[in-house]
Amino acid sequence: MATNWKKAVITDIIDETPTTKRFFLSLEDETVFDFIPGQFITLDLPIAEKPSKRWRHYSIASNPKGDNTVELVIVLVEGGLGTNFLFKEACLGTSFPVRGPLGKFTLKPNPDNEICFICTGTGIAPFRSMLLDFYENNAEHPPVKLIFGTRNIENILYYEEMKSLERKMKNFDYYPVLSRESSTEWDGRKGYVHPVYEELFKDKRPADFYLCGWKNMIQEARNRLQDMGYSRNNIHVEIYG
Repeated sequence: MATNWKKAVITDIIDETPTTKRFFLSLEDETVFDFIPGQFITLDLPIAEKPSKRWRHYSIASNPKGDNTVELVIVLVEGGLGTNFLFKEACLGTSFPVRGPLGKFTLKPNPDNEICFICTGTGIAPFRSMLLDFYENNAEHPPVKLIFGTRNIENILYYEEMKSLERKMKNFDYYPVLSRESSTEWDGRKGYVHPVYEELFKDKRPADFYLCGWKNMIQEARNRLQDMGYSRNNIHVEIYG
């Protein structure tokens, strides 16, 4: 596991939603940045004196491409020093130290088990990395389901890309679900993520569940999955916030 700090430079910024941006980083002095889909990097931002107060951790949203770049998808947190710096002060060419890759939230595939990704908001990042890795490498994998929850249409992350992957990939199904959308423009699922996986896996067939997002969602999902009869060994979590 890499622990040395490296210099990263912002090479592009894309507005993904009104409150979310995609940041593309190039790691200087690195020819190839090796990581496993699901891992994260730590940014050392110029927002405080004490090092531990400057560090912010973000899952890598891109797949390993054999180069020195990574993509992060970051939501603006009200009052958050890190995201306010990135959204309001950082620009193309801004540099800062980064450390990684870090983390063990990586796939532990069992060929006999389906895979179910459950996420909210920017919790989609590690799953996008995993899915792109499957697709780009034409890798064999068990059936995969991605359940993504957010509030409104304008907050959906990577919607067109996920729909495209659903069309192109074998054994991949995408389930976006909106909790506060009232517009007739949306004819998809409404509500929260929990009824979706409960419906899809009501037969309790073998599956591994990967949960990423805010603490409350993860706690409820973990409890519900265990109530359905799934073992803690089949439930893997990455908590944001």
